[in-house]
Amino acid sequence: MKAWAEKILHEFPSDLSRLWIASDPDGVLLDEQILSELRERGFEVLPFEDSVAFRAEYEELYRIPWEQGDAGAAKAVVLHVQSNDLSELPWDYLRSARKVRLGLNELFPNLSYSVVQQVGSELLPDLFEAQAKYAPHPLGEAATKDFVLTHIYRLSPPLIAREEDFWRETLRLHYRDISLPVVLAEYISQVIGDNTAFKGIPIAGLLGQKDFALRTVQDSWYRYLRELGITGSRVGEGESSPHIPQVSIPFDHHDIRVIVDSMFLDGTLHPLAVNGVPYDLPEWAKAGVIQDPKAMRDLVLEGASTLSGEMPDSDSNYRDWLHFSRRFGEILSRFHSLDASRAESIRAEMRTFVQDVDERLAQWVAKHYADLPSLPIARGPIMLHHVPRYLSMKHNLNDEKIALVVFDGLALDQWVQIRESLVKACDKLMFSELSCFAWLPTLTSVSRQALFSGLRPREFPDDIESTSREPVYWKRFWQDQGVRPSDVYFQKSIKRNDDLPALEDKLSSPSVKVAGLVVDTVDEIIHGAVLGKQGVATQIANWCESGFVTRLFRYLLDNGYQVYLTADHGNAEAKGIGRINQGVGADLRGERVRTYRNETTLAETAKANPDTVHINVPGLPTDFLPLFAQGRGAFVPEGDQVVVHGGMSLEELIVPFVKVSYVN
Repeated sequence: MKAWAEKILHEFPSDLSRLWIASDPDGVLLDEQILSELRERGFEVLPFEDSVAFRAEYEELYRIPWEQGDAGAAKAVVLHVQSNDLSELPWDYLRSARKVRLGLNELFPNLSYSVVQQVGSELLPDLFEAQAKYAPHPLGEAATKDFVLTHIYRLSPPLIAREEDFWRETLRLHYRDISLPVVLAEYISQVIGDNTAFKGIPIAGLLGQKDFALRTVQDSWYRYLRELGITGSRVGEGESSPHIPQVSIPFDHHDIRVIVDSMFLDGTLHPLAVNGVPYDLPEWAKAGVIQDPKAMRDLVLEGASTLSGEMPDSDSNYRDWLHFSRRFGEILSRFHSLDASRAESIRAEMRTFVQDVDERLAQWVAKHYADLPSLPIARGPIMLHHVPRYLSMKHNLNDEKIALVVFDGLALDQWVQIRESLVKACDKLMFSELSCFAWLPTLTSVSRQALFSGLRPREFPDDIESTSREPVYWKRFWQDQGVRPSDVYFQKSIKRNDDLPALEDKLSSPSVKVAGLVVDTVDEIIHGAVLGKQGVATQIANWCESGFVTRLFRYLLDNGYQVYLTADHGNAEAKGIGRINQGVGADLRGERVRTYRNETTLAETAKANPDTVHINVPGLPTDFLPLFAQGRGAFVPEGDQVVVHGGMSLEELIVPFVKVSYVN
């Protein structure tokens, strides 16, 4: 165990108290390893966001059972308050609980608090150890920036003296899915910006914004090939954009070409489709060109093989899975874009790859999924119910308007397809891409209600089988943030261009501050799919060509909205294992899971159907018990091939979370 975790866990000796209050303004307690270790010791960490909701949960699951001599849901409860101010807590809790104060100021006394605040929570354990070894005396703000860059990001601004130095470090960061905090990216720009080697290069933007950096690299690659006499058609995006800086990258430098080659393999960069390749084209550069559909098929297969070797396991952290999911989506999107015969020739290999991913993820879910609801969201939502709170934290609603666009049922590979069509249609669109976990079971009534309410499903038990109260929950959340109900808008069943004039009329009202929009088209396509996900991809391509998505996003951005895109769940191909004629489904179209109201019926059904699996999902109502189809099975007639949702495959469970903007 790292020193960081030991330091924090030392504050919680076992058997000292049953109720604890942790005053933790920086969320340092909400570390995945620390939460897991606390659970092992019998502690349950509960966020204190609403006193009524907390009291109901605490009384029912913990205090009353303890007083009756039962074990309760845990040996002890840590009431987590992300503030220094405890004055709003109920007096009986303050009187009876043991209090602990945690904060970055106390844990990093020798480093500048304003800089440490910007460091991602996943990097704090390493920073804590680096401070102990290399920072015996207090450092100022500039010295702390240098310290963090050197010991955490392995960057030393004075050593970035040549173009290849800058591009090597920029590509290395983004390949590992690391973008520098703005304060550090701007600091590097200040330190090296006067070097004539970097004239015309937007240093801070390239270091701090992955999408901007990749679009710049992609454009430079095509110009690099043109200089070698190689022309062709672009794969995945439109022609060169005036909104992207025209820079020259030394691709043939060894340190750079190694990273670029890997980016082409995993779909981070797109190759150029060409009619012929010069005999003297360097071997390393061939990953960035394709001559025929067979070459794209081979690229998909090689990319899947590479990604398979880098798959997270049951001991990985959630960030590894989120990063992996985005690369997985790129590869899967390429696969579904192949023509039928090429796809069929590698279907067996892709099926094995996907099954391996699903099995590894299921092992991870069994160990770590319970920790996700309580994790900090400063860098982005980790679960869908975090999204409203993240948006309210990020924006001042006195000056900004927010639009959350939820694509019902959109999987990561389908987002890749939509993203590429958007870039072709409007080259000034930019996407800051993250991903997050849906709620299990991945049903609309469970996961989408959590998304719009900001609540865990056990906090809306009476409505968990319906979506009718989504507008009420959405308005209630924002009302709690100080927004008037009349300033909050909600609309679903948005599908095609015909729906947009009325929507635009509503959103043009100056009173609207927050809009929640549900686009149903993808879900409609999925439930009518007859040719698997390749058929779905074809229909999504046709829908995108209608211009609906481009028009929607351009309208929102042109009218001053901060725009975010996500999905309530994804979708996956599955094979029928036979219907179960028991149980009440939480979603009538969910064919990957059945839910039960009592454990006896659940156990009997599981015993009679060995191709099923039950998982305890913390955060669900106690009488809402899911039984999942195992692997890629579905509760439909045996042998039927369907595209469905409700289960825990990566394609269903991890969804895109994207900020849509114009190039700045």
